[in-house]
Amino acid sequence: MASKARKIRAKLPSGFIDKTASDLRAEDRVMTAIREVYELYGFEPIETPLIEYTDALGKFLPDQNRPNTGVFSFQDDDEQWLSLRYDLTTPLARYVAEHFEEIPKPSRTYRAGWVFRNEKPGTGRFRQFLQFDADTVGVQDIIADAEICMMAADALERIGIKRGDYVIRINNRKVLNGLLEVIGLRNEKTQRKQLTILRAIDKIDKFGPKGVALLLGKGRLDESGDFTKGADLDASAVKCILDLIASETNNTSQVIDNLRKAVGKSANGLEGIAELEEMQSLFAISGYEDRMKIDPSVVRGLEYYTGSVFEANLLFDLVNENRQKVVFGSVGGGGRYDGLIAHFCSQPVPATGFSIGVSRLVTTLKNLEQFDTWKNEGPVIILVMDREHEALAGYQRIVADLRSAGVRAEIYMGDAGIKAQMKYADRREAPCVIIQGSIEREAGTVEIKNLIEGARLSKKIKDNETWRKQRPAQITVSQNQIVPEVKRILASHVRERRKDNL
Repeated sequence: MASKARKIRAKLPSGFIDKTASDLRAEDRVMTAIREVYELYGFEPIETPLIEYTDALGKFLPDQNRPNTGVFSFQDDDEQWLSLRYDLTTPLARYVAEHFEEIPKPSRTYRAGWVFRNEKPGTGRFRQFLQFDADTVGVQDIIADAEICMMAADALERIGIKRGDYVIRINNRKVLNGLLEVIGLRNEKTQRKQLTILRAIDKIDKFGPKGVALLLGKGRLDESGDFTKGADLDASAVKCILDLIASETNNTSQVIDNLRKAVGKSANGLEGIAELEEMQSLFAISGYEDRMKIDPSVVRGLEYYTGSVFEANLLFDLVNENRQKVVFGSVGGGGRYDGLIAHFCSQPVPATGFSIGVSRLVTTLKNLEQFDTWKNEGPVIILVMDREHEALAGYQRIVADLRSAGVRAEIYMGDAGIKAQMKYADRREAPCVIIQGSIEREAGTVEIKNLIEGARLSKKIKDNETWRKQRPAQITVSQNQIVPEVKRILASHVRERRKDNL
């Protein structure tokens, strides 16, 4: 007797997620809001493919010798290495270099799409996620960096994040390079140590000054027993760095003074400070200074940043599905990358950009009760009380009229009874159901049951007998009044949601 075939276990790969209709609609609303703002600023859409040649990522790969470390890579039939894109910026750099003579300069473009990281997933961190980028290419002036930051602030507010609930934190890689220069580490022989220092600084929000001090020194032992080797700096160098990045002041003038004291002996550092001051001046002129914060601890992880760097952070507490507080970090970031496009062509091309992590942002919004507006309302359901041809034809006319009027609607397609059909409507989050049995059909009427209003009233009426007598949230209307009455019900739901979010 042949053995039964082994069934494959249904299991989602770690770091990836399935999405419901509600997830996708929330994502689409976020994307629409961002797109509207980017378009308002005059940016144009382009699209690059999901796959690039691996060598196009160049030195920006996490590990050149192992193409499948950090990125998902494979070889084609010609044995050339291809990779799923790691971000949207490097493909843009390749696109600009390849079409350099055709594109207008300055070039102002935006792109949305999936990116992939072959890394260990964590809270709010996935191996496949959606980003929405905007970049200005061909402008050296710091005004382009300031505009990108202001546009990011406008996009967050268009999404629904209130002013005061977020901040755009800004630093400059020239300042950090100046700091490395002051402590004697700005040379080619110490590049590995420089990266270790920058990674340590980038962990200030996660580990605090004490944890960063350990990473700048001998190293840090975490709760699981894993040891991370540090930069092995002496005590004076560690103090110099911490004095700069651990300051809690929100006073911009004080931050600038601290920067001058720390990197004033470095010409590169002073240039970075001057750029930060100019950006702050532009924010003040445009009325954005209360949404921006100069923060010396902002690093940004990728090596290609050469000047301004910025991150968008939310300022309220976040909780996960288990009601536990979680640290999400930034929901967007970017900076100036004047050397990246030159990786593909002989001439230097200045560029700056910002990327919003749509997947992270949607996950955040779904964990916030005040963002209930992201919940989707399902279709109107026409219940099937009679399966004879005449009745089904009548249901079809009703659903066709609703759809012609722009109302989402469906006829129940199963073979269950009324109780199961009502349960189906609840699970579909239907705003209302339409009921027409033989009695209603002969009278030329239908019953419309407002499910959302009914759920609200059920909290007030606890007595079943009273509920049956009053039949709250259920009305009888003539056949020709179905569409206007359903529209009235849907409009009332919109008003209630707006009222709840005031």
